[in-house]
Amino acid sequence: MPEIVRRVQASFCLARPGPRYYNLWRHPISEEPTMKRFCTIALGAAVCLAGRILPTDPAGATAAAQTPAARKSTIAYVRSLQTKDGGFLPARPTPTSSQAPRPTLRATSSAVRALKYLGGEIPDREACARFVAACFDSKSGGFRDQPKAGTPDVFTTAVGLMAVSELGLPGETYHAPAVKYLAENAQGFDDIRIAVAGLERINRKSPRAAEWAKTVQQQWHPDGTAGKGNGIARAIGSVAVAALRLGDKLKNRAQVLEALRDGQRNNGGWGKEGTPGSDLETTYRVMRALVMLNGRPTDAEGVRSFVAKCRNEDHGYGPAPGAPSTVGATYYASIVLHWLDRK
Repeated sequence: MPEIVRRVQASFCLARPGPRYYNLWRHPISEEPTMKRFCTIALGAAVCLAGRILPTDPAGATAAAQTPAARKSTIAYVRSLQTKDGGFLPARPTPTSSQAPRPTLRATSSAVRALKYLGGEIPDREACARFVAACFDSKSGGFRDQPKAGTPDVFTTAVGLMAVSELGLPGETYHAPAVKYLAENAQGFDDIRIAVAGLERINRKSPRAAEWAKTVQQQWHPDGTAGKGNGIARAIGSVAVAALRLGDKLKNRAQVLEALRDGQRNNGGWGKEGTPGSDLETTYRVMRALVMLNGRPTDAEGVRSFVAKCRNEDHGYGPAPGAPSTVGATYYASIVLHWLDRK
């Protein structure tokens, strides 16, 4: 759907409980009669000519953010974040920052994967591999976020495994200890969700997989949904992906797909419960679920438009429109665009 139409439709929508939106004639937007849809489009064109539509996204246009030149610029942004230690910074330092920025494993894992989907190369791959290896704690089997600093945790260990896989580090050194660490330390759904993502990258299963699967199943409501309010799509996407990674076939597959698609917001993305806008991390979660279910968003061009709005003048992407660029958000943008480009 063209962005101008989306904006005009949004201005004529009345919300009702749940993820769908209805127009003034009380028809679902997705089922709006042809004549009335034509009237909406015509009105949108008139308003645009009158200068009453909001300016286009800061990237200039959705298509502009997808050009080879733009992709090359984003690759340069990510590459610029690598430090002499081999790790990557979470974001470029600000002039007003009182502390020198330090590379982290989380940022490094995001950078490595972003460059993969952007088609770029790590400036110093060997130094990057050394940085990841230095974050490994052989005593516990987990990964720290920085070499010899802090303590390992479940999230960092999971993304550490992702980096190990992408960099081709020796599995015999990291796989078994990390599997053991995750099995011993993952507690609750959020830990399980990221743990199974890390294990998937190294093609390993946890000895606690059956127990984890029960915890994931407990996230579903009796009606086959998850979450509440305008955060239903995010919650369902998160639970569905974890369930699929643990071998669940999802009996409520059709219902899940419908809820994911219905949760798409007027700006093209998806967002957290209780927030009116969208963010790249939630959009990534929902798109990940759609991809794993062999589905597509109802408005793929709307997703592209939202991602373009998150692009900044430094050629990176922020977590939401207007937010400063981070390597994590840039990874989300790069993989979402990769999925949208798949035939």
